[in-house]
Amino acid sequence: MTTLTCLMLAAALLPSLTALAAKAGGRGFDNDAPRAWLARQEGWRARTNAAQANAFEALPFFFAAVLLALHNGAAADYLAWLAGAWLALRLAYAGLYAAGRGTLRSIVWALALAVNIAILFAAA
Repeated sequence: MTTLTCLMLAAALLPSLTALAAKAGGRGFDNDAPRAWLARQEGWRARTNAAQANAFEALPFFFAAVLLALHNGAAADYLAWLAGAWLALRLAYAGLYAAGRGTLRSIVWALALAVNIAILFAAA
């Protein structure tokens, strides 16, 4: 269960990681108004900020699927493997988003969604 807990924590921290990447080293970053500063960004910073928003959007389904699978008696090892695959895909997604690789990013997004659906039904 510890592995799964760590994976869930890592998933929860993913939006913060992308936010940090979007802001790190940025000229004129204003911590009093970070959203306004981010809204003015272009290129990889803007894309990384968009990846942050998408990471937040993906979390509720991921957490609900993991918790439901656990509640329904899914094997923790199998569930940890699926959660690790989901996290790896979401990390790849964020990297591809930052790099501006839209088509590949969308394919990885779809794969992560498929893994999340597999998590949902892991105990079925």
